[in-house]
Amino acid sequence: MSADDVIKAHVKALKEGTEQARDLAQTLLNVPYGEGDGEKLDVYIPKTNSLDVHLVVYLHGGYWQFLSKEESGFMAVPLIDKGVVVVAVGYDIAPKGNMDLMVSQVRRSVVSVVQQYSHISGLYLCGHSAGAHLAAMVLSTDWSQYSITPQIKGAFLVSGIYDLLPILSTYVMEPLKMTEEVAVRNSPSKLVPQLKLSSSSCQIVVAVAENDSPEFRKQSEEYYKALEESGLSVTMEDVANTDHFNIIEQLVDGEYHLTKLLLKMMGKN
Repeated sequence: MSADDVIKAHVKALKEGTEQARDLAQTLLNVPYGEGDGEKLDVYIPKTNSLDVHLVVYLHGGYWQFLSKEESGFMAVPLIDKGVVVVAVGYDIAPKGNMDLMVSQVRRSVVSVVQQYSHISGLYLCGHSAGAHLAAMVLSTDWSQYSITPQIKGAFLVSGIYDLLPILSTYVMEPLKMTEEVAVRNSPSKLVPQLKLSSSSCQIVVAVAENDSPEFRKQSEEYYKALEESGLSVTMEDVANTDHFNIIEQLVDGEYHLTKLLLKMMGKN
């Protein structure tokens, strides 16, 4: 398939999964978490009366410049049955949004979710590609500057970028107009000490696709090692027979390796 066809097929798979999730769940769409037009959440709610609710915040990928929350509800499909709430986060992609703004938005989205859902018994993060980068930035937040310190129990960082410097000069970064200084302060690999302070009790899964490109694989391995050397609770999942796109698309399936791992982490298996 051509690169364009690969992206089209990926978007189609995510959209179909999201439509399925919207049929299965009760939804609250376009819930604001800030003042900006792009600062909205979609919430997928299971039909449960339990007050002991696990909630997963999903941050979409798309190289910080395409995709949206509209295609980001797919992982709710197998989780709804298990009583898990899924929140898909919208943020301002480039060129409207820059890296500092996106990082600030996803941090505020998590604060907002915690404030709106005070009876969460477990808060989890999942991000893919650029979304895994943003999830790692959430884990590395100095929460003293916010009204609340979210207790994130687990995080799935799937095929992420953790050091922005090597990709600064690539065509991918063109719409972001990012300087070296911005890249450094938004690189999770440089913020491991802060992550240790903020998220020391979080179980982190760094997942990479068997057929991810060498740079994605290298970044995942190096970030995993850095977290492990800091004494954090981290595991590395090298997911067989997957590529950069279907590693996340398959979260629509309850029998998929990463879905089962997430449910096990929540004690829902």
